[in-house]
Amino acid sequence: MSMGLFFNLLGGVGLFLFGIKLMGESLQDIAGDRLRRLISALTSSPVKGVLLGAMVTVLIQSSSATTVMTASFVHAGLMTLKQSIGVIMGAAIGTTVTAQIIAFKIKEFALPVIGIGMIFAVFGRTKRQKFIGNGIVGFGLLFVGMQTMENAMHFLRDRQDLFLAFSHHPLLGVLAGTVLTMLVQSSSATVGLTIVMASQGLLSLDAAIPILFGDNIGTTITAVLASVGLNRSAKQSAFAHVFFKVIGVLIFMILFKPFMQLVLLTSSDIARQLANAHTIFNVLNTIIFLPFIDPFVRLVKMVLPDDGIAIMMGPRFLDRNLISASPIAAVEAVRKELVRMGHLTLEMIRDVRVAFQSGERKMIEQVLQTERCVNELTRDITSFSTDLMQVSLPPVLSSSLSFYVNGVGDIERVGDHAENLVELFEYKIDHDLPFSDLAMKEFEVMIGLSESALRLAVESLDTADEKKAEQVLVLEDEIDAMERSLRKRHIERLNRGVCNPGSGVIFIDILSNLERVGDHANNIALIVKDINVARNRGA
Repeated sequence: MSMGLFFNLLGGVGLFLFGIKLMGESLQDIAGDRLRRLISALTSSPVKGVLLGAMVTVLIQSSSATTVMTASFVHAGLMTLKQSIGVIMGAAIGTTVTAQIIAFKIKEFALPVIGIGMIFAVFGRTKRQKFIGNGIVGFGLLFVGMQTMENAMHFLRDRQDLFLAFSHHPLLGVLAGTVLTMLVQSSSATVGLTIVMASQGLLSLDAAIPILFGDNIGTTITAVLASVGLNRSAKQSAFAHVFFKVIGVLIFMILFKPFMQLVLLTSSDIARQLANAHTIFNVLNTIIFLPFIDPFVRLVKMVLPDDGIAIMMGPRFLDRNLISASPIAAVEAVRKELVRMGHLTLEMIRDVRVAFQSGERKMIEQVLQTERCVNELTRDITSFSTDLMQVSLPPVLSSSLSFYVNGVGDIERVGDHAENLVELFEYKIDHDLPFSDLAMKEFEVMIGLSESALRLAVESLDTADEKKAEQVLVLEDEIDAMERSLRKRHIERLNRGVCNPGSGVIFIDILSNLERVGDHANNIALIVKDINVARNRGA
């Protein structure tokens, strides 16, 4: 490979990864409740996921793009690992529809797609339009990157000797197909080349099928590359794709002779036989895996354990059918969702604490992802409660619902303060601003108090425990006093010149945000007290 081809390959990888990143970020910005519900409906069962994956892949004629988008959905919390596996299986089937390769040459329209995206991104009047534009640009860059990588490795397509050298042993054939597809970044290209070589008599059927199996494994590298920089759940989805293909190839290599006999029955033309073999392999592999998706998910998580970062977006308890069927249960669902939202913000404060203690940048994305979930829950709970308020509710339930709606704002503001805190942490790291041992100890004390107040407030909301609510009120006074004391001490250190001015400004902002967390915890505790008073009066 010449230096020019190497640099083209490097640039193609860069464009590809940047396109993935841009598309994923835009997806998170524009994917609202409607899209999440649509995906949930279409992937509510593994079979539906398979159909969705096959349909999308047939339309865009790229299983790689389908699996990449699936990884992005998992990263954004819009799809679970289990749901993504169904889509991945469907993508494997969809990519076998070779007739669609000619009808849907998406790569030829990559540059116009980028142009259209830039029009939205640059001239869009709303944030949503700009986000859509960025997503379209990212989608176009994905294909430009893939095309650039393919062109850089184009010389391999004419090196038939590389295929022939590995075609005399089935396992070497699998290896050849895997490696070359990884390099060329297109299973369609290597499958097509295999069929051409077989048609010319250069490969026999028993030599070509293992290469075809390897092509199926090699195409998984795209999803693996796409998962670089994404969270652990997206990586699990990418590796599920790898395991799905590798295990399938192992099964069919063991059953190689019966499989070849089945393929021979489908046609007398070797080109058609290989095309059918490609389809039969992916269809049968999917049929084999479908009943065992749950154990398969456990296997993936055992090999690549969860890291706690991924959070499923959207509500868990809000069912709009409850509004008419059982308003009492609907109000209880609001409370449960509010408690869940409170636990999420509590995790955010804990993650902020870990960030400052460990200096790990990965906590930034974790907090920001949770904040996106909290914001969406705020909209969902508010919308659900607004509809619920239109129903005739008993006075006690009506007042409780109003208190819960007020609590949504307080919990959402806690999330905002956690976001502010992690942004201060990022600024501190980026500008190499140190905290003294004394400042870190003071930070520990302050965030410990705020975290305790929020924890007790959420627990009191969950159990209607007025004693815990009273503890929050006491803690809030302590937090206010601590904030004033630490602020005064820190300003004195700044005046004496024993503290870095930049670090000092950040520290004071941290104190302010933590004090506000205490205020909102206090408001949540007051809601519990007010609800209990209202219930006692109603009784």
